[in-house]
Amino acid sequence: MELKTTRYEVADGIAVATLSRPKRRNAWTGRMHTEYRWILQQADADRDVRVIVVTGDPEGQAFCAGADLGALEGHSEKGRYDPGTAEDIATPGFGVDERFDAAFAYHFGIGKPVIAAINGPAAGIGLVLAAFADLRFAAKGAKFTAAHGRFNFPAEFGLSWVLPRIVGLTHANDILLSSRVFTAHEADRMGFLNELVEPEELMPAVMDYARKLADSVAPGSARETKRQVYRDLHRDAASAVNEAERLLEIMIKDPDYKEGVKAWMEKRAAAWSG
Repeated sequence: MELKTTRYEVADGIAVATLSRPKRRNAWTGRMHTEYRWILQQADADRDVRVIVVTGDPEGQAFCAGADLGALEGHSEKGRYDPGTAEDIATPGFGVDERFDAAFAYHFGIGKPVIAAINGPAAGIGLVLAAFADLRFAAKGAKFTAAHGRFNFPAEFGLSWVLPRIVGLTHANDILLSSRVFTAHEADRMGFLNELVEPEELMPAVMDYARKLADSVAPGSARETKRQVYRDLHRDAASAVNEAERLLEIMIKDPDYKEGVKAWMEKRAAAWSG
């Protein structure tokens, strides 16, 4: 696919997807969503990729400023919501669990950790994208908003489901009912972020964390642990324990289990086969 609104790079097991519409503050469009899903599909299928990082083009001075204003005007003129995507759009993460088979929820079906490197404002869909990542790092000075209230929209794309699970009901209600702008420091205090760093330290911190994940965690373990986390949000405790025991019986037969034990005993880095 020709990438016009994004960039995609892979190096040493880490894939970086960059939202790149700098003149529009990396605002979201149907074309960007189409490209982004294609990138995720490529990264998920690439056996050499262990971690996926999502960020905004720094020239856009934003992570993602939300839906492009042209798209918002188009919805108003048509009198209906138009996602701007075709029926043959890529379906990364689909087929793992039917509860993940929807826009942005597909992140939960992707078998690799997804880290959001939030290098500037994340509004509307930008906040959605950050919320559905597995881990979130942000630069000091970044700002967030759900934004939907000012357009007479509902909470978008499952934010009403995912935010209470990240920051709790009290903070989620504040974010969603007010649609107010909140700072990265507030987001960190709420528990929305894994780490808050100086702007110039953001990508080095994210890439260092991603490198540690890629090197120290077996790919199969990362994949199944991630799926356990999101599936167990729908389970009772006993079901989660039973499923963990079932997976243990399967995964202990994988060569990476023997390699992990051997590497630990020999005090060396593991050579994961994936």
